[in-house]
Amino acid sequence: MGFTLKSLLRPLLSLLILAQLTSALRFDLPAVSGHSSKNERCIRNFVLKDQLVVVTAIVDGNKGDGQMVNMHIKDALGNDHGRPKDVTGETRQAFTSPADIAFDVCFENQLVSHSAITNPYRSIELDIDIGADARDWSSIQAQEKLKPVETELRRIEEMVAEVVNEMEYLRAREQKLRDTNESTNERVKWFAFGTMGMLMGLGAWQVVYLRAYFRSKHLI
Repeated sequence: MGFTLKSLLRPLLSLLILAQLTSALRFDLPAVSGHSSKNERCIRNFVLKDQLVVVTAIVDGNKGDGQMVNMHIKDALGNDHGRPKDVTGETRQAFTSPADIAFDVCFENQLVSHSAITNPYRSIELDIDIGADARDWSSIQAQEKLKPVETELRRIEEMVAEVVNEMEYLRAREQKLRDTNESTNERVKWFAFGTMGMLMGLGAWQVVYLRAYFRSKHLI
């Protein structure tokens, strides 16, 4: 086969570049008076155990303009991974996942004072890096004195390993769900057989009882 390392890496690198270009999320968050979880806008993501997560938020505007953007990072186990208040400019929060779990990055924009601006809002750009994407590869390259190609190959290797681990997790979860489904089907089958047997026994008992009753009344 006439495959070379360059020809094999080219499409993979293209996909990685495309993923990086589309990873950032931008949205507008209107200012609302008071504090309420209903006013939060949350973005949910999933992460495997012991993976590094870096959340980068870029909030426009300036402090003192009557708006206050608060950020909250939490997971499904109830752990808090960061609560920066009055966020403006670039803010970065990092944490390591305690388990295979979903986590939320939430924002709220409180209107703390009235201004001349009609319908005030803040624009937020959110970028979430997980695993290999979250590591500082420039620092790793400098510390280990790697060439740029070696650094890129190592990053791709770690990303591929993460994909394999995630596929293995999905396979194990699918196996668990299939086992649960088969166990449930087995229980339903035996419950149906038991119900049919009970109904047949009850019908036979009713026939015997009615025959005995009518005989005692000399009707048959």
